[in-house]
Amino acid sequence: MRASINALTAALIVGVIVGLALTPDGRGWLRNPTLMLGSANASAGVSAGPPAPQVVATVARPEPALPAAPRVTPLSQRLAGGELVVGVIGDSMADGLWTGVYRDLRHVDGVRVVRMAEVSTGLSRYDYVNVQDKTARQLREQPIDAAVVMFGTNDAQAIEHDGVIHPFGTPGWREIYARRVDDLVALLRANDVAVYWVGLPRMKRESFDGRMSLINELVAERMAALDVPYIDTVALTSNEGGAYDAYLTATDGRRRLMRAHDGIHMSMAGYLRLTEPVTERLRADAGLTRTPDGAGG
Repeated sequence: MRASINALTAALIVGVIVGLALTPDGRGWLRNPTLMLGSANASAGVSAGPPAPQVVATVARPEPALPAAPRVTPLSQRLAGGELVVGVIGDSMADGLWTGVYRDLRHVDGVRVVRMAEVSTGLSRYDYVNVQDKTARQLREQPIDAAVVMFGTNDAQAIEHDGVIHPFGTPGWREIYARRVDDLVALLRANDVAVYWVGLPRMKRESFDGRMSLINELVAERMAALDVPYIDTVALTSNEGGAYDAYLTATDGRRRLMRAHDGIHMSMAGYLRLTEPVTERLRADAGLTRTPDGAGG
C-alpha cells in the first residue's frame, strides 16, 4: 500500500515537472524556484523585482568661474590711431539721444557718430525684432568703437520664450530680460566695442514710471556685474522735488520744455539734457577736452 502511494506521489511530481517544462512561466520557475520554496527574497504574491539601483556618492563641484570679459581697446587709443566711431543703439528714445550725441560731437576731429537705433524695438519682443541678430548684422556692416545703448520704453510687456509666456516683472521675465541684456553686452565686447548704457528718464504716468524703474534697477544691476558704465538719468529729468516736470531749469537758469506731450519722450532740449553726461563720459575716456566754444578737440 505504501509502495503504491509512493509510486503515485512520484508520478504526480513527475507530471507537475513535465507540465512546468511545457510553459514559459514554468520553465522560468524551474530555473529559479524561490517563490514556492519560500525563499527569503520573496513575499506572498509579490515578486522580489529587480535589484535596487546602486547609489553612488558624488562630490559637489564648484560652479565654473565666468570667463573674463574680453579687453576692449581704450577709446583714447582708438582715437590716437585714427577715427573713433560711436554708435547709438536702442529704440525711439535712443533715436532722440543719437541726435544729441551727434550734435555734441559732430565738430570733434576724428570722431563720427552713427545711428543704429530703430523705433518700436526692445528686448522683450524678439519675435518682432531680434535685437541680438539685428545688432550683429549692423556690426558687420558698420564696425564701431563705442556703443551708447538705451532700451526699455517698449519693454513693459510679456516675454515669450520657448513656448512659455512670462508676464512683465515676474521672475521668469526678469531672468530672460537680464540674459538678453548680458548677451547684447557680450556681443558688443566680442567685437571690441566699449559699452555705455543709458538709463531711462523719469516718466509722467506713475504706473508707467514704476515699470521703467523696474527695468532701470535690473539693468543697473547687470551693468554693475558686467563692469559697464551705467548713466542714470532719473535725477536729471526730475524737478527739485524729485517728481516729473515737463519744464526743467536749464544750464542758463531758464525753465525750458524738456518733455514731449506723451510724457515719455523728450523735446530736443530734453534730449540735449540727456546727452550731456553721455558725451562727457565719452570725451573723458577718449582723452578729449572741450574748447572755449564747446566743440572740443
